[in-house]
Amino acid sequence: MSAILAALRDHPVRHFAAGETVLEQGDRTGLLYILIEGAVEVVKDDVTVASASEPGAVFGDLAALLDVPHTAAVRAVRASRFHVVSNPRVFLEQNPPVCLHLCELLARRLDAVNKYLVNVKQQFAGHDHLGMVDGVLDTLMHRQPRQRVAPRESTIRGPEVPD
Repeated sequence: MSAILAALRDHPVRHFAAGETVLEQGDRTGLLYILIEGAVEVVKDDVTVASASEPGAVFGDLAALLDVPHTAAVRAVRASRFHVVSNPRVFLEQNPPVCLHLCELLARRLDAVNKYLVNVKQQFAGHDHLGMVDGVLDTLMHRQPRQRVAPRESTIRGPEVPD
C-alpha cells in the first residue's frame, strides 16, 4: 500500500460529507477516485450493490478503462476523503503498483460475480428460464473481448475476377 500512496501523494484530495454523491451513474467525469478514509455505498439503478470502507478502494475504474459513462453511483455514507486522478489511463500506465492493485480489485469483483452466478445456477438447476445464467457465466469465464485490428492495405484482397 505504501507504493500506491506514494504514487498518489501529488494528486488532489477531495472531501465528501455523509450523503454526498462522489460519482453519479451515467455521468462522464474522466476521474478515478481512490478512498483514503471513510465509507461509501455503490448504487446501480437504485439498488445498493456494494459498500466499501477499505483504504485503497477504487471508484470510476470501469468508466476510465472502458471509456464509458459511470456504471453506478458512489455515495459517501460517512465523511470520506479520496485521492482524485484526472487522467486515469496515463496514470495507470505510469504507475504499475497502482495498476496491479486495480487489477487485483477487479479480479476479486469478477470472482465474486462468478461465485454468485454459480450459486444461482446451482439453486435453480433444471429451470429453463435461467438458461441465461449459463450464457452469462460462460461469457464471464471464457470469452475475452477481442480488439479488432484493421488489416494493412497490402493484405486486403481485391474482388475476385472470374477467369
